[in-house]
Amino acid sequence: MKKLVLLSLSLIVLSCKNNTSETTTETKAENTTEQQSKTSKYPENLLNVFNAHGELDTWSTMKSLSFAMEKPNGKEVTTVNIKNRKSLIDMPEHAIGFDGKQAWLLNKRDTEYKGNAKFYYNLMFYFYAMPFVLADDGIIYGEAEPLAFEEQTYPGIKISYNSGVGESPEDEYVLYFNPETYQMEWLAYTVTYFTLSKTKEFHYIKYGSWQNVEGVKLPQTITWYNYENNSPTTKRNHVSFTQVTLSKIKPNDAMFQKPEGAIVLE
Repeated sequence: MKKLVLLSLSLIVLSCKNNTSETTTETKAENTTEQQSKTSKYPENLLNVFNAHGELDTWSTMKSLSFAMEKPNGKEVTTVNIKNRKSLIDMPEHAIGFDGKQAWLLNKRDTEYKGNAKFYYNLMFYFYAMPFVLADDGIIYGEAEPLAFEEQTYPGIKISYNSGVGESPEDEYVLYFNPETYQMEWLAYTVTYFTLSKTKEFHYIKYGSWQNVEGVKLPQTITWYNYENNSPTTKRNHVSFTQVTLSKIKPNDAMFQKPEGAIVLE
């Protein structure tokens, strides 16, 4: 009798182990299939670039990004909710924000903001969060002619957008990368916000140095170049980024809400 009981218990344990093993195998297979589905929409070279900068999976776990830039009127600090792109740009004399539905501008003193605040509110985040923002939905990927600069050739990936995506869906970008390391080296981009129509004139940014933040490689400096015949020529201006933080904790939504005295940007 005891032998029969022991035999029954052994069969039950073995069955449970087999079921657990099968469930684990199925879960791993499902996760692998899901991951392959997520990455299959990206060109292989773009995936290689993501991997060179810390991998898209690592970036996808992050919810908050903050960085500072020194400007003539003082420090400019940008904070962004990566998931919904709510943002705040805090400056000594002004603040620009986006609450998820509308952009706003606050003049803290009597000095009026010089520039187009609605155009600017997410501009530097987009340049700073390269190359990972190029994994956003609504993007069309294509091939681009390589960029030749100072005896070096950089392969390119063309980026365009589906109709209705973002403020300027007619914008186009080209990401140029190092063919050996796949590190991002250049960004070419058009500006259609003011004309609302496609243009063939590209502007150029050189991504000169990078810093490792929470396992992700983010820009430390970027340099705009003068250009001629759709090619970069000489350095124009340089921006450095400090106080960079990247976090898996989402920022407080209250910081993005339009404060009293701010105006909605139309």
